[in-house]
Amino acid sequence: MSQPPHNPAEDQAQKKAMRDGVLRMALTSEARQRLSNVKMVKPDLASSIEDYIVQLVSSGKLKRAIDDDQLKELLVSLQEKKREIKIRRI
Repeated sequence: MSQPPHNPAEDQAQKKAMRDGVLRMALTSEARQRLSNVKMVKPDLASSIEDYIVQLVSSGKLKRAIDDDQLKELLVSLQEKKREIKIRRI
């Protein structure tokens, strides 16, 4: 018996479902709401935060769910890092 060929769209959908499940467990409902609001305005910042949270969960460094205040701190710290990279020509 041979296995059916993998469908890349199905693989991607499965990865997204796993990622969403991890984020659902790692964030409180208020934090999830804030992240979805951020995603509408700054999708790149939201995906950076999501990647970071998934990384924390997969490495076992996240002890409890991230609440709204902690998410705000993460957002501020990531925005500050991005601001430092501005280059001005004079």
